[in-house]
Amino acid sequence: MSTTTSAKSGTWRNWGGTVAARPAREVAPASVEELAAAVRKAAEDGLTVKAVGTGHSFTSIAATDGVLIRPQLLTGIRTIDRDAMTVTVEAGTPLKRLNMALARAGLSLTNMGDIMEQTVAGAISTGTHGTGRDSASIAAQIKGLELVTADGSVLSCSAEGTEEERAVFAAARIGLGALGIVTAITFAVEPVFLLTAREEPMSFDEVTSRFDELWAENEHFEFYWFPHTGNTNTKRNNRSAGPEQPVGRLSGWFEDEFLSNGVFQVAQWVGRTVPATVPAIAQVSSRALSARTYTEIPYKVFTSPRRVRFVEMEYAVPREALVETLRELKAAVDRSGLRISFPVEVRTAPADDITLSTASGRDSAYIAVHMYKGTPYQAYFTAAERIFTAHGGRPHWGKVHTRDAEYFAEVYPRFGEFTALRDRLDPDRRFQNDYLRRVLGR
Repeated sequence: MSTTTSAKSGTWRNWGGTVAARPAREVAPASVEELAAAVRKAAEDGLTVKAVGTGHSFTSIAATDGVLIRPQLLTGIRTIDRDAMTVTVEAGTPLKRLNMALARAGLSLTNMGDIMEQTVAGAISTGTHGTGRDSASIAAQIKGLELVTADGSVLSCSAEGTEEERAVFAAARIGLGALGIVTAITFAVEPVFLLTAREEPMSFDEVTSRFDELWAENEHFEFYWFPHTGNTNTKRNNRSAGPEQPVGRLSGWFEDEFLSNGVFQVAQWVGRTVPATVPAIAQVSSRALSARTYTEIPYKVFTSPRRVRFVEMEYAVPREALVETLRELKAAVDRSGLRISFPVEVRTAPADDITLSTASGRDSAYIAVHMYKGTPYQAYFTAAERIFTAHGGRPHWGKVHTRDAEYFAEVYPRFGEFTALRDRLDPDRRFQNDYLRRVLGR
């Protein structure tokens, strides 16, 4: 199979509809060698280069007016090493396909986010994460990386390499596309296991007053608060000896498709058209999902379909600041006159050692705010961001935020380590775009 190149490309748009770009050309390399050649050709033509996955970032992190690399031919598992308990996978592989292939092989990632449409490279490059007391983001499960750097050479790195390779590994696991184009990733895996999920409603006051206890008692704890209500839905996932007890086909369709996607979509349409109805809809929505318990393999518990399109902002705050931050957000919404039709999602992650991970060096809690696609979100997000930044929050790299390099230098102790490495690997800024210019500086 050979490279497909279109000299004239159309407009590229992201999933959330917040970003559009018109690249000079698009390339879909079928091998690492063809990708390296495309980077060298871009340099000859004086063009920048960006790789794009499925467009699930709400920021312009993948936008370019230069060469757009589409990795759909760089997919599949290269190797499974059962002695080392690792899997090496091509960068363009969707998480969904990786999860299913691992399950067929009797293996699983330890933790994952709640959607699995992204490519593996896109997911790690922006810091995609789930929730976990002890297990961290997808990037924290990486054992090795291969990437094409700005001069078209192929660099492999891991924690066991040379000093320079270790420095690259520390940064490139969440590299924002600034250090090179990831071509393959080696993940740690483990024998597939079962999780028992317990979902149940809980009041906002109870979940916030008991948060430390709920976090400590569960391997994976998260909850959704419905603005304009005192209601939340909680989810606790813990390892189980079995037996497997999946959600029934009919009840699963009713809860996950009919209520969580179908009825929710209609509610969003109504709320966007008649904002005054939002608080009443929120009261109904927050009580629609009933308590349930089921036991399944990990990806069937961690992930769920997301068919209602939205725009999202998410910040990581120190875990000990979560409850205060969330109560401030609730108070701000209650007094604002805003009409918020989407629930607020709360998750956690342990500290990790990745240079620009939102959990780098500190136990973290994530607060994600959403608005239905097409609904004005700026007033809500601005109010939320003011609260998050007052607590030293770090925004998700792939979700809406207004922060810049000056801010990041304050909230990331190792920010200078990342930018110095970028100066070495990409001195001519082959992988630059407007977003990286803002968040990393010139």
